[in-house]
This record gives sequence, structure tokens and C-alpha cells, in this order.
Amino acid sequence: MPSDRLSSSRLEAFSDGVIAVIITIMVLELKIPAREVGNLAGLHQVLPLVLVYLLSFVQVGIYWVNHHYLIDGLKQVTHGILWSNLAMLFCLSLIPVATDWVGTRGISPFSIALYSAACAFPGIPWMTLSSLICYRTNRRPPGGMLKQIASVTLYLGAIPLAYVSPYISLAMIGVVGIVWQLPPREIVELTRQSNDLNTHSH
Repeated sequence: MPSDRLSSSRLEAFSDGVIAVIITIMVLELKIPAREVGNLAGLHQVLPLVLVYLLSFVQVGIYWVNHHYLIDGLKQVTHGILWSNLAMLFCLSLIPVATDWVGTRGISPFSIALYSAACAFPGIPWMTLSSLICYRTNRRPPGGMLKQIASVTLYLGAIPLAYVSPYISLAMIGVVGIVWQLPPREIVELTRQSNDLNTHSH
């Protein structure tokens, strides 16, 4: 079998497509209130779902950004990489379901516990995928394994805390989103080196 048949390009293209569909599905769940509801009342009615959608968008975006970092430099895929990538995408596809559940049933202990679980699920296959790819590329995971473990811990902790306060659980998930906005040190270093090269070339 020619080595180019095991190229990572198909994995990257397929993953990008699935993630784009996941985000599109979430957008379609944002419904305009009925005409009988006043404009301000309608905004107040849909605001919780919009905020949860924003949170969901960030969660999916975290995986898309770090997936891009992760497969950079990956020349060939393996059976394990393909299946762990599929498992990660499957778990990501559950986030729109949980988002719609919150939008339909409202912010309640059960709906936010379910939403927190949906956010936690992708983290497990992601760590497997990250370990397999980093083993082949001889690189450390984007953001480091400790950051990944801490994120999954916050997600899991948000599940029981939803029965104490749903808003505390949402805040914990929001903290994960904020933490991952900081670029990995490796990316910062590569950007700095690229800028230095461009400066010297001029």
C-alpha cells in the first residue's frame, strides 16, 4: 500500500467538515420567539439559549483549534488514530443535543448536568487521540496533558454541582473556555520565530 494513502489530509478534511456541521446544527436551534411575545420579552426568552449556544460554540471551537495544532506535522495516520478521532467527533456531536435540551427544557439542574456531561464526553477520546498522535510526531500535546486533565475534571465536577447551582456549573464550563483561549507556548514560540524570520528577510 503506497504511504500516501495513509496521509492525514483526509482525517483533517473529514474532521473539519463534521465540526462545521455540528456548529451549523446548533445555529439552527436558535428559534425566533412567536409574534405574540413582545420584542424585549422575546429577547429575554431566548437569551439563556443564546448564552448556552455561545458556550457550546466555544467548546467545539476549542477542539477544532487544538485539532489543527495536534495534526500539524502528522504525516501518516494509524488505525487507532482514525478510530479515536471518530470517537472524539461522535462525542462532540452530542453537544448540540444537550444545547437544544437546555433551550427546550430551560436551565435546570438536570438539563445543565446533562449539558456538563456532554461537554466532558469528548475529553476522554481526545486525550487518547492526543497521546497517539503525539507519540507519532514526538511532540507534546497542545496546551499540555495537565491542561487537558484539568479541563475534563472541571467538566465532570460541573455534573453534580448542577444540582447545587446550575449557574455554578455553567461558570465552570466557561472557565475551561477562557483557559483555552490562551495559545500553547509552542504556538507562541513558532509565531515569534516566524516573525523574526520575516523581519530579518526584510
